[in-house]
Amino acid sequence: MFHLLLIIQLSAALITMSEFLDSQDQQTLSYLALGDSYTIGEGVDEKERYPVQLISSLNQRGKYHFSSPQIIAKTGWTVDELEAGIKASAINPDGYDLVTLLIGVNNQYRGRPVAEFEMEFEALLKRAIGFARGEKDHVIVLSIPDWGVTPFALGKSADQAKVAREIDAYNLAKRSVCSQMGIIFVNITDDYREIGFQTEMVVEDELHPSGLVYSRWSEKLLTQVQKIKF
Repeated sequence: MFHLLLIIQLSAALITMSEFLDSQDQQTLSYLALGDSYTIGEGVDEKERYPVQLISSLNQRGKYHFSSPQIIAKTGWTVDELEAGIKASAINPDGYDLVTLLIGVNNQYRGRPVAEFEMEFEALLKRAIGFARGEKDHVIVLSIPDWGVTPFALGKSADQAKVAREIDAYNLAKRSVCSQMGIIFVNITDDYREIGFQTEMVVEDELHPSGLVYSRWSEKLLTQVQKIKF
């Protein structure tokens, strides 16, 4: 009986030590989120932003340990304005383990040509890959949500069909560039068109998504990030 108890105690000690060593060996990973109002989370608390929700979900699972995300994003930014924002920011010279990119809605909103956007987006995506140390599978691009379905758009009598067509054209360009460069492209547009008109899915301005929407985006990203080998 004594020997059995001793074996059980030793086994428990070994398991505890193994867990401790695993936690000591666990690398702290970094995440850079690039974008506009959708990435900075206009109108929501910091904890509700999709990059923050994503990191929280990843860390809760225990497999990874990410530091707080670095977010370079501002409401109203177009691709070129995001580029300028990146140049004005303190970028980690060692790079990042994960980079996400969601940009383009303001290019569409301002009526800029899709061809112009495509060229600018390709250049920006190459920079994002560089930030990920050249690891293309560590970069994820999100599609542009269709703001035309929101209560804001309805209140402004926006041409929903026109907005939808233009958003689709922009997303087609984004998907094409991602395909050519071997980058993961996550479609959040279709789902947003199903829910974006609901009052609980937008913040006070009736345009930008609520934390409920961002949680759906973070879940889509989570599925992809869990496939990455860090």
